[in-house]
Amino acid sequence: MDATPSRSRVRRSLTPLAAGACAIALAGGCTGLGPAPAAAPAQQAAVSRAAGDLEDQYRAVIRDVLPSVVQIGAGDGLGSGIVYDDKGHIVTNAHVVGDEKTFDVSVATGEKVFKASLVSSYPEQDLAVVKLDDVPDGLRAAEFGDTDEVEVGQIVLAMGSPLGLSSSVTQGIVSAVGRTVSESSSGGGTGATLANMVQTSAAINPGNSGGALVNLDSEVIGIPTLAATDPQLGDSAAPGIGFAIPVSMVRTVADQIIKSGKVTDSGRAALDIRGRTVVDDEYRPAGVAIVSAQKGGAAEKAGLRAGDIITRIGDTRVTTITSLSEALADDDPGQKVGVTYRRGDASRTAQVTLGEI
Repeated sequence: MDATPSRSRVRRSLTPLAAGACAIALAGGCTGLGPAPAAAPAQQAAVSRAAGDLEDQYRAVIRDVLPSVVQIGAGDGLGSGIVYDDKGHIVTNAHVVGDEKTFDVSVATGEKVFKASLVSSYPEQDLAVVKLDDVPDGLRAAEFGDTDEVEVGQIVLAMGSPLGLSSSVTQGIVSAVGRTVSESSSGGGTGATLANMVQTSAAINPGNSGGALVNLDSEVIGIPTLAATDPQLGDSAAPGIGFAIPVSMVRTVADQIIKSGKVTDSGRAALDIRGRTVVDDEYRPAGVAIVSAQKGGAAEKAGLRAGDIITRIGDTRVTTITSLSEALADDDPGQKVGVTYRRGDASRTAQVTLGEI
């Protein structure tokens, strides 16, 4: 199963989705003793109170956070964004802004459309910051949480504008943390490989990208960015499998863009090469050929050169450009790794001190 962008730049002309239903049969032992006794009134009351308390929490979170989630019109596409501060900065996905420089921004109430301009886009992490040209009174910045406190099983809400339906909310849980996924470079994606992603069962549909993944403390813990697709279903969305950029990376990128107008310290490791995927005699991906090695860069310093074919990073096999990016995603600039490569008919290994994207 591949992870591909949730196509947040959804066209304004929308095709209704077909609805379907699935029945699940549960098999279990049967005692033949008839139906189980009804729950005692006290138990029923306790269950009702618990359900009511959870519902009240949902409503409180929505009241707290939804005013900070906006809809972004970028050319003929639509996506979502989060108000980052009271100065009018809004953080979103790079694939939401695309190549546009100016945007129409609608707040949750939808009463007025505001103009915004691009501050900077960072496709390598699929993040961007835009700024409102005029900051309205009462603009509310979202509260951002702590990535280290995100745990599997946490209840989360996804807020955004799926299919152009502004101020929509879906619910789910954190399904996993620390995922590394790669976007498609087609269909509006940036082609980035993204590390430490938060996997969630909350529905992420076209238009949700750039919005907010929120915990029950009304804190943003991630930006919904990708929905997984299933090739067996014709690359249609795989229900209940979506990914959000963790809040730690959101803060890192947004703070640098707001301060310097660009990302000055990515924190992402690199070999400092240009490469291409090569295939073997049976036309199967077999490694990454170095097209060029940056002068003074990590690969060149370690003795690698154009024409070498990288086949492993440490113990991880490398067959494509994407797998090379994924192998480096969890490493840090300045870290030493073993790089196995072919030069002619010989296999060699070099210790490379990684550079930075």
